[in-house]
Amino acid sequence: MQMSIVPIEKPEAINFILGQSHFIKTVEDIHEALVTAVPNIKFGLAFCEASGERLVRWTGTDQEMIDLAIQNARAIGAGHSFILFLGEGYFPINVLHVVQRVPEVVHTFCATANPTQVIVAETDMGRGIMGVIDGETPRGVEDDAGISWRKGLLRRFGYKL
Repeated sequence: MQMSIVPIEKPEAINFILGQSHFIKTVEDIHEALVTAVPNIKFGLAFCEASGERLVRWTGTDQEMIDLAIQNARAIGAGHSFILFLGEGYFPINVLHVVQRVPEVVHTFCATANPTQVIVAETDMGRGIMGVIDGETPRGVEDDAGISWRKGLLRRFGYKL
């Protein structure tokens, strides 16, 4: 077995969701879930087929996000993995629950805009995602000022009253 690290290539402000599913129907079902949950959402999705033709299947509503999804899915190359890029101004907090409820989705590895590395194992059979490195290592523990900043940020975003 060989291990490798695949960096996710994307613009800094763009969020994505990386997951695993079990069937080609994932492509259409995630698409339908997203456009139903968030009208006019901009996204690109790519899915690595694990049998048959073994193609990168794709869909989306924004060509730039579709291109990012295909590029990163090809780099990861792990069967039954999917990667969903959300256009600027769209966030995982608004769609993660709908993605996770798609019947084919079995696992989500991350949902982030952070710099991310995907840890991939490769055997003679194929490639699989072992995990992810999402962002950087903590530098300390928040103090009262950090708590105040966090609460203010959530209110500024409108997530809290």
